[in-house]
Amino acid sequence: MLKKAGIGLALLMSTNIAFAKCGDIQIAEWNWASGELMANVDKVILETGFGCKVEKVPGATNTTFASMNEKGRPDIAGELWINAVRIPLDKAIKEGSLHSINEGPITGLGEGWWISPETAKKHPELKTVQDVLKHPELFPDKEDPKKGAFIGCPAGWGCQLANVNLYRAFEMEKKGWKLVDPGSAAGLDGSMSKAVERSKNWFGYYWSPTAMIGKYKMVKLDFGVPYAGDDNWNNCIAKAEQECKDPKPSSWTKSEVRTVVTDKFKKNADADVMDYLKKRIFPSDVMNEMLVYMKDEQADGATAAIEFLTKHSMLWTKWVSEDTAKKIKKSLK
Repeated sequence: MLKKAGIGLALLMSTNIAFAKCGDIQIAEWNWASGELMANVDKVILETGFGCKVEKVPGATNTTFASMNEKGRPDIAGELWINAVRIPLDKAIKEGSLHSINEGPITGLGEGWWISPETAKKHPELKTVQDVLKHPELFPDKEDPKKGAFIGCPAGWGCQLANVNLYRAFEMEKKGWKLVDPGSAAGLDGSMSKAVERSKNWFGYYWSPTAMIGKYKMVKLDFGVPYAGDDNWNNCIAKAEQECKDPKPSSWTKSEVRTVVTDKFKKNADADVMDYLKKRIFPSDVMNEMLVYMKDEQADGATAAIEFLTKHSMLWTKWVSEDTAKKIKKSLK
């Protein structure tokens, strides 16, 4: 009996020693749904699969980047949208204080202009933004039905500036269009949901991954024109109208999301942990499905993480070894 107890204690100690290699980790828990889900999935996998001790800290793009760059914490930014911090991030990577270890933790993401799936089905000729702009009559504005309604961003959002300037660049007013300010996030969502649920055509700005795109299966349009360059976008399209005198027609700038870690974490982390973070990629359809679940069930990130791990084992088990997957599955029971 004593011999068996000794063996059990030895196994426990060896497990703890193996787990101790991971140590204490801080993860940014973003203040948007997809980032909240990803942070909580990472927490469950790193704790139950690798024995890490994970602390979640509030995350927001600019403040999290600044903290990681200046203070070296948190250790992991799982879903860092880099357009807002591209220049200082490139500098930090070059200097070696931060490392981009996953160039695309979510597929199929981005901002742009969308129509409903029913509109796309009824009008297969509408394949690009240029095609849609020829038919304002299909999207009548409720206050002025002789004009087409393009639903832009609420005032105060960064995307409002880009939509205003693209509206000008494509000469949409001349073509019979009205740029509609939805007033708020709820107004933007409401305009889409009302149109789709009433089988009305809808044309406007949105982004993915989001619950709205996942729920209504919205169709993102190709702009039908190439990206007109960083100078046009950064120094005109993305600025206030008075600072953008001559906007050039352009597709939307590419949205990039990366998983970024600190130099200390990269040097100290177990190779298997780093391998997991590099392999951890959420397909857009799965992510949008999970965001719909979070919205419909009013689920927080921790609850949604368990739902994801339970429902999508065929996906996440490819991110870790077989033995690690077994540990994680056991913890879900």
